[in-house]
Amino acid sequence: MNKTTVLTGITTTGTPHLGNYVGAIRPAIEASRLADIQSYFFLADFHALIKCHEPQRVAESRREIAATWLALGLDTDQAVFYRQSDIPEIPELTWLLTCVAAKGLMNRAHAYKAAVQENLDAGDRDPDAGIQMGLYSYPILMAADILMFKANKVPVGRDQIQHIEMARDIGQRFNHIFQGDYFTLPEAVVDDRVAVLNGLDGRKMSKSYNNTIPLFEPEKKLRKLINKIKTNSLEPGEPKQTEGCTLFQIYSAFASAAEVEQMRQRYAEGIAWGEMKKELFEYLNAQLQGPRETYERLMQDPGYVESVLLKGADKARAQATPFLETLKAAVGLGRFI
Repeated sequence: MNKTTVLTGITTTGTPHLGNYVGAIRPAIEASRLADIQSYFFLADFHALIKCHEPQRVAESRREIAATWLALGLDTDQAVFYRQSDIPEIPELTWLLTCVAAKGLMNRAHAYKAAVQENLDAGDRDPDAGIQMGLYSYPILMAADILMFKANKVPVGRDQIQHIEMARDIGQRFNHIFQGDYFTLPEAVVDDRVAVLNGLDGRKMSKSYNNTIPLFEPEKKLRKLINKIKTNSLEPGEPKQTEGCTLFQIYSAFASAAEVEQMRQRYAEGIAWGEMKKELFEYLNAQLQGPRETYERLMQDPGYVESVLLKGADKARAQATPFLETLKAAVGLGRFI
């Protein structure tokens, strides 16, 4: 069977929260179980260094994210799960691609343009003030991540579509210059059905807003956070709208269709906000208890997590090492014999 290669990178700068689980982790793990899919999941720790210069935060995030995916049931015998920094072929390929990537293409990258505009808006004489080369050229690193493993599809948010188009452009240019079909040209996959959860304050759940509910918080902290979720001032007994309600939205992301309809009816009947928060806590806690226990055990056993990641790196390098040798020979860097 010809499998479709699907590659997903996970930036290691934060603690996984409910929004990450519903929007990215759960659908990715479900897709990885399909017989016609070969999934690659990697901790994008080189990418993390672009914005985060806090070593402890990056190190802790790598452990938390790895333990989270394993605790939620990722089958690492079927999927390839590795750290970006364990694949030395990735930075080597990044340089090969840098030597063919057009500067004008990098100039058009959204993140770089936004940083320049911020400087201009602030009245800075130097539009590039404070902008590191990591930010400027990271679309090339991302292209190397994707092209190395001949990914057919890359699930991304709409804000990342440009980077997949850049990877296609760079890969196509390499193929043209060195006269070969070396790289598979990837397609961006944007699933508008993927749920986006709101956070404690009603805005999109995001660490940048500091409004997240970490996925594996202990019971007491989980209850406290759910109790902090913003609601309106409607009294018990007054009918309540489900649309725009963060409590109902989070409940719906975890409950069955029948349970959601039952809860919708209780809203119409005027369920008290305190009761709804209690129901949401108990429902989430029951679903997360098993994975939380596994996660806590994995966090106490870094040696096991390390062994899983190194095994994944071996699988990834089994493809990356010979492919890089082919690419080096194509550009004139092959061995003499």
